[in-house]
Amino acid sequence: MILQEEMMILSNVKIAPRVFRMVLQGEMVADMTVPDQFLHLRVPSPDKVLRRPISISEYDREAKTCVLIYRVEGPGLASVSQMTSGQTLDVMGPLGNGFDLSLPFPNQKALIVGGGIGTPPLVQLARDLADRGVAVTVLLGFAQKSAVILEAEFAAVASELTIVTDDGSYGRKGNVGILMAELDMSTFDAIYACGATGMLKAVASQTADHPNAFISMEARMACGMGACYACVVHVAGDESGQESLKVCDQGPIFKVGEVVI
Repeated sequence: MILQEEMMILSNVKIAPRVFRMVLQGEMVADMTVPDQFLHLRVPSPDKVLRRPISISEYDREAKTCVLIYRVEGPGLASVSQMTSGQTLDVMGPLGNGFDLSLPFPNQKALIVGGGIGTPPLVQLARDLADRGVAVTVLLGFAQKSAVILEAEFAAVASELTIVTDDGSYGRKGNVGILMAELDMSTFDAIYACGATGMLKAVASQTADHPNAFISMEARMACGMGACYACVVHVAGDESGQESLKVCDQGPIFKVGEVVI
């Protein structure tokens, strides 16, 4: 069910350069049932018409709260970053299909791969898998030490956590593709990834033969509900180039090999 609500801001704090953690409270949280759906925010600027899609990092249905972690890229989210506790935010959601957790896990093992600002929606996923008794291996990549976020949240539920930075200023030096090359993908029942396009391409190249490898796609959106076709991605293998899927309602989660990255 797609809802619209004026959600209460409980906190909105900076956790890294240009990155903020916002906690919202409202009745809408009751409809958050799968990880990596998103909310569509109306920014508090009269000249900004389009909403901003932000992935849900965590949710607590009992407390009616959810966590959004977002990076300020322009004046729209800059205005959101200046909002304070006690204010309300016009929100639509939850939107998107989210990660499918109904898969069988005979080996009780899952791999989660995140990069940069793509790591937040994977927190709830890691928690949900751990709650099901699945051993979760987490690989996270960031540009440098100052960009590292959510390490404690993943460490609390992961059976193994490895962080890499491009410049080697924290954790291992390198990228998540290097870490994946050291693992046997066939030992994992499912593989989940969210991050920049380059990272998703690397993940897809190493999991092309895996039956349960999933990626979370990003796209510029307008309506967020599938009506405007502003967020389409092309279907892999379509030689005509005419077949497409919408990231907002048919995604943002797709199986590896389903769409062109």
